[in-house]
Amino acid sequence: MRRSLTALALILVAVTPATARQALPAPAAPRAAYQYERVTIPMRDGARMETVVIRPTAATGPLPILLERSPYGIPDAAPATTPADLHYLARDGYIMVYQNMRGRFGSDGRFTMSMALASKGGEGTDDATDAWDTIDWLVKNVRDNNGRVGMWGVSYPGYAAAVALTAPHPALKAVSPQAGWNDWWINDDLHRFGAIRLSYATDWLWLLQHSKQNDDFPGYDTFDSYDWFLKQGSVADLEARWFKGASPMMTAIVERPDYDAWWQRHRWTDALGRAGVATLSVAGFWDQEDPYGPWRIYQQLERDDPNQLNMIVAGPWNHGSWRSAGDRVGPIVIGAESGTAFRRDIEAPFFAHWLHGKGERPAFEARMFQSGSWAWRDYKSWPPKHASTRSLYLRADGSLSFDAPPAGEGCRDYVSDPAHPVPYRRRPISSTWGSRDWPWWEADDQRFLGGRPDMLSYVSEPLTSDLTVTGTLAARLMASTSGTDSDFVVKLIDVYPDDAEALPRPMQPGDYARSLNGYQLPIAMEVRRGRWLDGNEVAKPLVPDRVRAWDVPLREHDHVFKRGHRIMVQVQSSWFPVIDRNPQRFVPNIAKAQPADFVKATQRVCAGSHIALPVIAAP
Repeated sequence: MRRSLTALALILVAVTPATARQALPAPAAPRAAYQYERVTIPMRDGARMETVVIRPTAATGPLPILLERSPYGIPDAAPATTPADLHYLARDGYIMVYQNMRGRFGSDGRFTMSMALASKGGEGTDDATDAWDTIDWLVKNVRDNNGRVGMWGVSYPGYAAAVALTAPHPALKAVSPQAGWNDWWINDDLHRFGAIRLSYATDWLWLLQHSKQNDDFPGYDTFDSYDWFLKQGSVADLEARWFKGASPMMTAIVERPDYDAWWQRHRWTDALGRAGVATLSVAGFWDQEDPYGPWRIYQQLERDDPNQLNMIVAGPWNHGSWRSAGDRVGPIVIGAESGTAFRRDIEAPFFAHWLHGKGERPAFEARMFQSGSWAWRDYKSWPPKHASTRSLYLRADGSLSFDAPPAGEGCRDYVSDPAHPVPYRRRPISSTWGSRDWPWWEADDQRFLGGRPDMLSYVSEPLTSDLTVTGTLAARLMASTSGTDSDFVVKLIDVYPDDAEALPRPMQPGDYARSLNGYQLPIAMEVRRGRWLDGNEVAKPLVPDRVRAWDVPLREHDHVFKRGHRIMVQVQSSWFPVIDRNPQRFVPNIAKAQPADFVKATQRVCAGSHIALPVIAAP
C-alpha cells in the first residue's frame, strides 16, 4: 500500500500544468439557490406592472406562489441564500413574486396612493383589480405552479394584500396582511383622528410621491427636527415651500381637513364582505406607524365568517419587528424570541396548510404574545368576551384609583402654549427615515418629560397583585379649555419599580441611566382633537371653559401590569412634531392657520376622568 501511494505521488509531481488542466476538470460552480426572472404583467387597462419571479432551484414539482405588491421596489437579483426572515417559509418551498405597484419604479401609470375602489363591473382599475389581474397572469404563465396563490406583506404591502380580499381571484387561497391599514384620516400613517401626523407624513409622502423612486426628504437643515418643523409655520406653508404640489396626498391633507366624502371613499374595508379566503392579520402593540388598521381589517371580516377563516396575531412588536427575533421592547429584553416563534409556529404553518395542503388547519381565533407576562395567549374572540371593564379614575390629588371620586372633587389644570409644544420624544429629535430612534419611540421612557408644567401626571400606588388588561382600551376625560379648539393627548404607562434590575458591577459610563429601574413604559398613547368631538365630518368650535367628555381611543392591547409596578396616566395638549400643533383658537382649517391664531390656553382635567380597562380576572 505504501508503494502505491508513493508511485501516485511521483505521477502527480510529474504532471505538467497543461496536462493537469486536461486531466483534472475545474470544480463546478456552486448551484445558485434561486432562479430570477423579470417580467411585465399586463393589467386590464393595458398598463404593465414590473414584476420579478424568484424560484428555489432545488424545487421538484409544482409550488404555490407567494405574491408581494409594494411601492418600495423589487429585488434586483435573486438572493444568494435564503433571507433570515423567510427561513421557515423556505422549508416548504414557494415561488416568490414581487411586483412594483402602479406608478412606481418600472411599472406604468401614476402612483396616487388612492385606496378608493372602482365600481364593481366597471372599467376602472384600483389596487384590488391590479392584484386580480396579476394573480390571473401568474397562474397561467409561471411554470410549475400548483394553482394556489398567497398574498402577504408588511405595511404598504400589507394593505396591498388585504385589499385583494374585496374581490379575490379564485386562485387566491391565503392572505396575511401584516400592519395593513384601512383609513388614513381616522388613524395610521397620515392622521390620528384627524390630527395630522406631521413629521411622518412629510418624510413618507416625499419618499413615495416626489418621484417614481424612493427619495429622501431634503429639507432638514437643523440637527433637531423639532426646531425645523417649528420654523416651517403651518402645514400649508411647508407644503408650498417644499412639496409644491408634487404629492397629491399631501395636497389633500392641506385642502381637506375634515372627514369628508373623499377621505371616506379611501376607507376600503367597507367593501369587505363574507370572509372567503383564509386571512391572518398581524399587529404590533407598539407599532409606531400602523397600529389601527390590522384590528379594523380583522373586525370587518369577522362580521361574516361562518367558516372561521379569519384570525389575528399580535405581539410586543413595533412596525414589522415580528420579521426579526422580536426579543425586546425598546431596551426591555423579554426573554423570548416572539418574532421567531411567530414565523416558525404561526406564519409558516398557515401558508403551508392553505397553499401546500400540509399540516393541520390553524385552529386559533386570536393569538397574542402578551406583554408583561411575555407569554403566548389564545382567545376565542377578540376582544375577549370574558374581560370586565373597570374604570381607573384620575383623581384631583394626582393619584389613580379604581374608587370613583366623591361628589364635588375639583380639577387640575395647566397652560398649553403652542409656541413651546411638548416634544413626542427626547430632544434632539432625528428625522423619521434612517433614524435608529424612530422604530421604538413609542416604548421610550417617559421620564424625559418630568417637571414640564404643561402636562399632568397621575400615578397609582404600587400594585399588590398582577393586573391583566386584555382588549380595547379607552380614556374619557372630563375636560375643558379656555380656547375654542384644543388637543388632548392621553398616555397609559407601566412604571417599573426602582429596584427592577440589579445594576452591573463595575458600572460603565451610562449604565445607571440605561437601567430599567423606574422606567416609564408607554402601553398606549393617543390624541383627540376637540373640533371633531361632535362628529368628524364638520368641525365645530369648543365653548371656552365648558367641561365636557373627551373620548380618546387607546388601541387594542394585552398587557400585565406586574405586582410592585405602578400605573401612570399622562395628559398633555401637544405632541410635536409627530402631530401638528393645534392653534387653540378655532380656525376652519388648522393646516392653514396663521401665526396670530396660535394662542395659549388653560386646560382643565376634572372629576370623572378615567381610563376604561378591560380586566381579565386572575385564574
